[in-house]
Amino acid sequence: MCGIVGYIGKKQASPILLGGLERLEYRGYDSAGLAVKKDGAETVIVKAKGRLRALAEKTDDGASVKGCCGIGHTRWATHGEPSETNAHPHCSDDKRVIAVHNGIIENYKPLKEKLEKAGYSFYSQTDSEVAVKLLDYYLKKEESPLCALARFMLRVRGSYALAVLFSDEPDKIFVARKDSPLLLGRGENESYLASDIPAILPYTHSVYYMENLEMATLSKSGITFYNIDKEEIHKTPVKITFSAQLAEKNGFEHFMMKEIHEQPQAVEDTLNESIKNGVICLPESLSTARIQALKTVYIVGCGSAYHVGVCAQYVIEDLAKISVRVELASEFRYRAPSLDTNALVIVISQSGETADSLGALRLAKQAGAKTLAIVNVVGSSIAREADEVMYTRAGPEIAVATTKAYSTQLIVCYLLAIAFGKAREQIEKTDCERLLAELFELPKKMHRILEDKERLQWFASKYANANALFVIGRGLDYACALEGGLKTKEISYIHAEAYPAGELKHGTISLIEDGTLVVGVLTQERLFEKTVSNMAEVKSRGAELFAVTTYGNYETESLADFTFYIPRTDEHFAVSLAVIPLQLTAYYISVARGVDVDKPRNLAKSVTVE
Repeated sequence: MCGIVGYIGKKQASPILLGGLERLEYRGYDSAGLAVKKDGAETVIVKAKGRLRALAEKTDDGASVKGCCGIGHTRWATHGEPSETNAHPHCSDDKRVIAVHNGIIENYKPLKEKLEKAGYSFYSQTDSEVAVKLLDYYLKKEESPLCALARFMLRVRGSYALAVLFSDEPDKIFVARKDSPLLLGRGENESYLASDIPAILPYTHSVYYMENLEMATLSKSGITFYNIDKEEIHKTPVKITFSAQLAEKNGFEHFMMKEIHEQPQAVEDTLNESIKNGVICLPESLSTARIQALKTVYIVGCGSAYHVGVCAQYVIEDLAKISVRVELASEFRYRAPSLDTNALVIVISQSGETADSLGALRLAKQAGAKTLAIVNVVGSSIAREADEVMYTRAGPEIAVATTKAYSTQLIVCYLLAIAFGKAREQIEKTDCERLLAELFELPKKMHRILEDKERLQWFASKYANANALFVIGRGLDYACALEGGLKTKEISYIHAEAYPAGELKHGTISLIEDGTLVVGVLTQERLFEKTVSNMAEVKSRGAELFAVTTYGNYETESLADFTFYIPRTDEHFAVSLAVIPLQLTAYYISVARGVDVDKPRNLAKSVTVE
């Protein structure tokens, strides 16, 4: 959630801050602000409620706020309503300390009471103002801003990515991190900070990822890192390989549609990342002996990543004959799962910073289980803390509703299923080769679906005013339905639910009435007739039917009001194709309803708080 940007150098900071915040809009926010230092003058703070455009108008696109050092922030309300007062940056009464903060200060109430007894007053409802006033309190007791920041980190419980301007150190920006993402970058005689790569990608491809309980100072001349004991530490920069153009719309009306179209390339890149000379390249510790010794695989994720896990469960259990449990990270981390050294916990996250998934990963490691991360962001927290990591190659995904990250996560899970099946001698070498060949055909088949998208636009426009819809399927088709239902509800605000088709009659069928849209996914041959029967049941109760099925299943024409066909592939991989018409349908319904497709209300791209 939220976005942080900072700059110090020779250029005017405000336009850089506004541009960076604009590239972080996908993270979700309800207000924005910036603070800019001007040599020999008081630091200027400007804040605005609502979209970033309001802040840009207040500052004449940054032209009216002069200075070459500043910090900016887009806020998602957690403590206190969305307002200009609660927006960041926050400051001490004399502006000696000005800061922006991502995360949650869990012990802010006792800290606030302590500060009030010390004579501090508060103008906002936020925990972040408490953090700023606490820094000011320690600054008055310590010998330097760095010492104050270190003491703050020892006292505060919770999560934070913090960027601070101290009036005592006018030529520096101070930063600290715990459990909220923060990266720093260098240009020529300038330094940058951000909560995600796209914010600073136009300016630098050399970044440093901060670890938990680390601090740093940024100046024109360089970046210096410290541990919590204030000892200077060395860090190696990471080279970002994708271009800034990948974070632009490139002629598409919305990032979501652009990213739907990028799925074939993202899938191909992910396959090429993990397959060399026809062999699946697993992390070193996942040896044949290790895979054979596995008793249980746990797959943990949130939202769409959880849906990937549901799909992977079917595929891994079928190909590798190993027990798989799929867990919601927000639940798994607060259970007492029975884990041991013969368990593998796979944590899936696009950003690699998802708070609940990170918590689940740490729980698994404490219990002695081997952990494997599937993430899209190199150097992210989950990638660094897992025992092993496999990267997806989706590139930057800007739309809040995931599409290409979901598709590339599926690919990695397919590869794990094939590799596990081969290692456990459940599939022959020839089967392995055939399955890999099928995977490499997926990008072409995805292109064929995208070429037929106008039919879906026509169909979706008819349901722009729908109040509810259901997506049903059995087996892997149900796994696909889960993602289709989520896509529809999160960007169109229509109540959309996915159900195993056989569960409809156990209560949910009572919600079916004339005109209710029911989407049936039918790609699994042995379950086809059963799902058709379920669709006939709801049809007889007034439902309108949309079928997504493979070429050749033409009997759906006599039942469904609209049928969309996808190319045939191995049924284990059919979700990768069937999900695309569901993504497109959700997109077109959202556009027809006039919803902000890329930035749906109340949602954030990376959920870094519980």
